[in-house]
Amino acid sequence: MNLFWPIALIVLSNIFYNVCSKSTPAEISPFASLTVTYAIAAVVSGALYFALGGRSLTAEYHLLNWSAAVLGVAVVGLEAGSIYMYKAGWSIGTGQLVYSSILAICLIAVGHLFYHEAVTHGKMLGVLICMAGLYLICR
Repeated sequence: MNLFWPIALIVLSNIFYNVCSKSTPAEISPFASLTVTYAIAAVVSGALYFALGGRSLTAEYHLLNWSAAVLGVAVVGLEAGSIYMYKAGWSIGTGQLVYSSILAICLIAVGHLFYHEAVTHGKMLGVLICMAGLYLICR
């Protein structure tokens, strides 16, 4: 169970994420909506930090590196991109499937180039399957 609960959390969260992104009113700027999203996310993160035994955020903040700041920018891009994707007319199943397939292909390259992860025959077959799926979905 320890191996799978994070995957279950990601899947469940992604379901809500996509439903909420698609349900964002067309009239609102995604960035205005995201100010509320991130205010709530900050409160929930702080509450969970302390509820799970955290003692000093200041001490934790001294351990940060560049990744937290860049992750913040990346998350804004993910959130805004998702909202704009649905505003552009993508369906809830197709849009997510297209970007996830493209992302998987890109991450294989990133993993290989920057983390020296092996590019196996199975991964290459997966890339071909993703590309075939993208072709079928987008035609």
